[in-house]
Amino acid sequence: MPRWRRAIKQRILTGLILLPLLVLFIGFASPALFNLLVYAVVLLALVEFFTMGLPAEPVTERYLAIAAGTLLTPFLVVADEAVKMAALTLLFIFLAIFFLLRFRDLQTVVQRLGMITLGIFYLPLLLSYLPLLRELPAGREWIFTVLLLVMAGDTAAYFIGVRFGRRKLYPAISPNKSVEGAMGGLLGSLGGAVLAKIAFFPALRLFDCLLLGLAAGVVAQLGDLFESMLKRSFGVKDSGRLIPGHGGILDRLDSLLFAFPLVYFYALWIFRF
Repeated sequence: MPRWRRAIKQRILTGLILLPLLVLFIGFASPALFNLLVYAVVLLALVEFFTMGLPAEPVTERYLAIAAGTLLTPFLVVADEAVKMAALTLLFIFLAIFFLLRFRDLQTVVQRLGMITLGIFYLPLLLSYLPLLRELPAGREWIFTVLLLVMAGDTAAYFIGVRFGRRKLYPAISPNKSVEGAMGGLLGSLGGAVLAKIAFFPALRLFDCLLLGLAAGVVAQLGDLFESMLKRSFGVKDSGRLIPGHGGILDRLDSLLFAFPLVYFYALWIFRF
């Protein structure tokens, strides 16, 4: 069997195992258990990120970055706004002082501090919107809607890109992506939003489906491209090997990381039951 067919078969098999577990967990886990899962995902994602971004770092600095990002996440999820700001402020001051007193190479210390700050903003901050989204009215429906429109967009972008892709979308970042695939991905995201309305979220209006499908579809693709930029700059193909056939956990989260905050604020500020 050709390698690409084995890879697709493995991806499908892994998806068939993980998707029902994910649906059950989102649908029935208690808020505390759900939040614990998010914290665990943040931890794993930070391990992947700093393994790629700080491969030659002293282990103390890498472990510090992973611990700091993981411990910050509960403050971003359950604390009030003043405590969140205090946690972010104190963490930054702590990291600044830590590198000020422990720098090894004056030519690279700012880059290392910047990498750690990027990882903390990229993962704990963006992933904290997942439990916040679940706490909203119809929170489970919102999460399933995000997952559906992102997965539909990814699937449509892949197959339309393979079949009709001619013009390169952003070859410096992702040589295999095409303009045609990106347009197909937007159509897939629109279809995913409409399917969510029909299947389990009738409170969505067609206006909501149109706006969410387009906006979340765009930012999901940008999130994918951003992670591709990170991987190319780090010189790796996949962020890890945690999920057979899919790469690392960051490779599965990339599109969702940008979509969760957008949908959260849409649900909070624009949507009305």
